[in-house]
Amino acid sequence: MAVSTKTQLTLKGSTEIVAEFFHYSINSILYQRGIYPPEEFNRESKYGLAMMVSTDEKLRDYMRKVLNDLEGWLLKGEVQQLVVVINGIDSGETLERWVFQVEQARDKENGGLVQQQTSKSKKEISGEISALLRQITATVTFLPMLDEQCAFDILIYTNKDTVVPVQWQESDAQMVKNAAEVRLRSFDTKIHKVETAVAYRELCDDDI
Repeated sequence: MAVSTKTQLTLKGSTEIVAEFFHYSINSILYQRGIYPPEEFNRESKYGLAMMVSTDEKLRDYMRKVLNDLEGWLLKGEVQQLVVVINGIDSGETLERWVFQVEQARDKENGGLVQQQTSKSKKEISGEISALLRQITATVTFLPMLDEQCAFDILIYTNKDTVVPVQWQESDAQMVKNAAEVRLRSFDTKIHKVETAVAYRELCDDDI
């Protein structure tokens, strides 16, 4: 008798996969773009890759709070986008916007959130995440150098009726002027799909 080897992935499990991806991808961006000194990162093995993770306690605490809120909103299907914004401290300009578009699967019968899937394995999902993180790392080959000290911000776009904790503040979109955009890979758990792009300021003659 044939036995099915498909594993079930629940909404909660998919949410944890997406939140973990954001933990590693945001740390990777901060490391690759030099927002924090390289000596303030440790190497961790994840997705078959050597991932760099910050050791700065204030940053780690901030990230824990952000991802905790993010998980709650993902479970309710309330997240539309997560955006990592990199701003020049002296110029005040937005230099890069890393946009992660989140789509959540809906049940065709009742219109509610898909609660589980068995059509795609965690190994397949991990492979897609690994390919995306490799691509994020490779962006240093074409992104302009950040020639001033920079800070970052995390924006989360949610539904209008989402209950938001008081520590979150309203923000404008912090768009990049004279922007070029590169679309990166995506990954899909069959419950959540995350599509990625980075917008950056194109250098003009006055910048050279």
